[in-house]
Amino acid sequence: MEKISRRSFVNKFGAGVGASVIITTLPSFLTAPDPDKIPYTGKKLNVALCGLGVYADLVAKGIQVSEYCTLAGIVTGTPAKATKWKAKYNIPDKNIYNYQNFDEIVNNKDIDLVYVILPNSMHKDFVVRSAKAGKHVITEKPMAITVAECEEMIKACNDNKVQLAVGYRLHYEPTHMEIKRLGQEKVFGKVRYIETSLGYKTYDTIAKKPVDINDPSVWRLNKKLSGGGPLMDLGIYCIQASRYILGEEPIAVTAQFGTVNDKNRFSETEESISWQMEFPSGAMANCNSSVGYYIDRIYATADEGNFQLSPSLSYGPYEGKTSKGPLKFPEINQQQTQMDEIAKVLLENKKLPSHITGEEGLKDIKVINAIYKAAETGKKVSLK
Repeated sequence: MEKISRRSFVNKFGAGVGASVIITTLPSFLTAPDPDKIPYTGKKLNVALCGLGVYADLVAKGIQVSEYCTLAGIVTGTPAKATKWKAKYNIPDKNIYNYQNFDEIVNNKDIDLVYVILPNSMHKDFVVRSAKAGKHVITEKPMAITVAECEEMIKACNDNKVQLAVGYRLHYEPTHMEIKRLGQEKVFGKVRYIETSLGYKTYDTIAKKPVDINDPSVWRLNKKLSGGGPLMDLGIYCIQASRYILGEEPIAVTAQFGTVNDKNRFSETEESISWQMEFPSGAMANCNSSVGYYIDRIYATADEGNFQLSPSLSYGPYEGKTSKGPLKFPEINQQQTQMDEIAKVLLENKKLPSHITGEEGLKDIKVINAIYKAAETGKKVSLK
């Protein structure tokens, strides 16, 4: 076995969730299905997906069952993908673009929003180009590689009077909204300590076949394209969870790179990394991300109890417990929910909530860059 996909791991890791759980109340922005509800027949948000990789397929499936969105266009550098997606989703030729002619989308009134799902280093370019074309934008996380890129993306969207969101799917997931509530409302008292980790075993440690890091299919191993290893791809979820459980921003970080088991594969990016974040309240978060081992866990302890999830940060289903008993919410289609909630806001010409905007993405990149600096120097890095 040369490669283990993240998706296949998630499916296996999430299997076997027990039925003896507590179903708690859905967050206010989500409501239980109403069989008597009249279907929405108003204007839908016309979305073009930019980059047609594995995650784009999940987003497309979410859009297909969404109430407020339509998959109207695609942007790809691979002609074969354009042909396949055109047939599968009935996309007209006039709504199909490549990376070279993408700027012509400015003349296409049938596209309202571009969802950028490209390698990290390409996010900035296509967000800026989308904004200049007058299109709202969602970019996958991490928002970009550097703080300067994030700031340029935010400015471009502001200057062109379009809105920018980052694809934080878990911000609309009811289990995560509950752990956010438990922490920020101090349901178990003041949170003192958090552990959060996400890792997948993405390669076979025995086979160790040579890998060409310039192969586009393994772009996450190429630092120029990815900006880094699992910290960028997976660790951002750990940073996010710690921040929204506490409702605080970290003030300092320390960090350590993990063991490199395959020096060919990880010649440019880390295989594993651990880091610690200090918060103004005195709380500490201890985090790990890896592409060399499996882990998917959140644990938070407070003055009067604790709460935890495992699985916690993958695609679910999620299972957890608190000091008072099991914790389980109905499973949702995360991509559908995210797209519908964003679309409803944009269709009503309202401002997107701050927790999913470019400013939120910028905060994560500041923390990520500080973590890398701490790991490289062996010193504590201040974020004040």
